[in-house]
Amino acid sequence: MVTRLALVVLLALAGGLLTAPAAHAAVHGPDPTDALLESSRGPYATAQTDVSSLSVSGFGGGTIYYPTTTSEGTFGGVAIAPGYTADKSSLAWLAARLASHGFVVFNIDTLTRLDQPDSRGRQLLAALDYLTQRSSVRGRVDATRLGVMGHSMGGGGTLEAVDDRPSVRAAVPLTPWNLDKTWSGVRTPTLIIGAEADTVAPVASHAVPFYTSLSSSLDKAYLELNGATHFAPNTTNTTIGKYAVAWMKRFVDDDTRYDQFLCPGPGRSLTVEEYRSTCPF
Repeated sequence: MVTRLALVVLLALAGGLLTAPAAHAAVHGPDPTDALLESSRGPYATAQTDVSSLSVSGFGGGTIYYPTTTSEGTFGGVAIAPGYTADKSSLAWLAARLASHGFVVFNIDTLTRLDQPDSRGRQLLAALDYLTQRSSVRGRVDATRLGVMGHSMGGGGTLEAVDDRPSVRAAVPLTPWNLDKTWSGVRTPTLIIGAEADTVAPVASHAVPFYTSLSSSLDKAYLELNGATHFAPNTTNTTIGKYAVAWMKRFVDDDTRYDQFLCPGPGRSLTVEEYRSTCPF
């Protein structure tokens, strides 16, 4: 039998007087500001641990960065893949930065430096499985809140990964390269970051077609860096760091405090050539 109190609550919910909490939301850290997101470090102290390629299968090992606190429960997990001929060092700055904002981040090496995007996508997923099931920090990770990122062929691999595993909650391909231009099956919120002066993966034949092929019903955004080259993600970049963190916080953690940075998003500036999205998220 429905109690009087339960009936009142049900009627209030039906009438819009109360709202149910968002599923799987995880609010970590202070209220975000431009200054916080543009800083080279977030609010969390971090540590790191190396994972030997000899102790894993399906990818080439790597380094895990994680918040040292144990007082806030589990954090979302993110796997990052480098580009063609590169190794994990090329994205170490971004992995450390993400971790300092409250993520457990696995910055991986690939099986070989020549692996193609489809292989890099599988390796990203293998790294997430290791991170959540076997790693020494698995108890710090919420296996239901995961994201993937990657540069160049690692960016193309990012799209491959979320196409194969829709349960991944956020994707950020960085100056991505892939021969496959059509990603209408992707169901994961995706921020594609392209570079105006990219001659390796020109935005007109890579980042922009990838973005436009994603479903118009998907939470998605396209950020083009003003005057930047294909290799912009390989060194500390304030714009990439700011919006990659904001995207992961918004969709891995379901933290709506970060909407303010993504909707309507940045205008054209010395660092941003273009921004488009399917706001509101």
